[in-house]
Amino acid sequence: MVKILVNDGIHPDGKMLLEEAGYEVHTDKVAQEDLAAQLPAYDVVIVRSATKIRKDLIAQCPNLKIIARGGVGLDNIDVADAKAQGIEVMNTPAASSQSVAELVFGHMFTLARSLHLSNRAMVERGDSEFKKLKKAYSKGIQLRNKTIGIIGLGRIGQEVARIGLGLGMNVMPVDLVVNEVAIDINLYKSDEVGLSVKLATTTLDEMLAKADFITLHVPGGRVILGEAEFAKMKDGAFLINAARGGTVDEAAMLAAIESGKLAGAGLDVFDNEPTPQRAILNNPKISLTPHTGASTLEAQRNIGLELADKIIAFFGDDK
Repeated sequence: MVKILVNDGIHPDGKMLLEEAGYEVHTDKVAQEDLAAQLPAYDVVIVRSATKIRKDLIAQCPNLKIIARGGVGLDNIDVADAKAQGIEVMNTPAASSQSVAELVFGHMFTLARSLHLSNRAMVERGDSEFKKLKKAYSKGIQLRNKTIGIIGLGRIGQEVARIGLGLGMNVMPVDLVVNEVAIDINLYKSDEVGLSVKLATTTLDEMLAKADFITLHVPGGRVILGEAEFAKMKDGAFLINAARGGTVDEAAMLAAIESGKLAGAGLDVFDNEPTPQRAILNNPKISLTPHTGASTLEAQRNIGLELADKIIAFFGDDK
């Protein structure tokens, strides 16, 4: 029987699908330091971002046939070493695209209207200083007709572009591989009306100079936006990062906010997760979420079902 360790959680529907296929599924979390002792007993390990599957651990697991990542990035898995050992590495790049893209716009709307600040102020002083707060928070901006720069035009980047187009924004994508994509605008419950918009990518420098909002959708591993890139940005731009910590130089970002080059930032990921630096957490011009981009009920169900389908397809009838 195929034994599966689900170490960072899975939606109940995904677990049920695996069990109905005849697999033994264990969902009790094993601490990182205990994996070397317990993982060799399993054929499959399913992780999110918390569990690290590195070369030394892979070498100790001769029975392991699949490392499955519930999500997009694979930076917590030594993929090349796994494949060298004949281990299949799976992820779910499409399952959470909508969820992440919607959070990006949640941060954008928040920053455009200072919702993170006005909400706190209303709780504290809404019954005593209502008119003063109304005046203080009446200088927001609309997203329509603003320019959004998208760094990385993969599945999530394309979903961000789709929402931006629907809002009436000018979309400027940047990608090292993709030159042009067709974005379908799907109207709710409409089989009669369809719209496809062709988007051509531009250069990073051109986008930085024109974008009112800039959002990253790239793998981790290197800094994409540092001091030099912030200097090229349009004054008063907003930055959104729901991709990976380490893709933005946080010190340079804070300096850009302090100087006014950046009007603010929306962050779902951080360099030092799970302990982001206090200078970021305390900054009133930064909208914050604790790495919840893919954490909607719909996305988690999609991830669980997609992983289950892929694992079942891999083993076929051999249980």
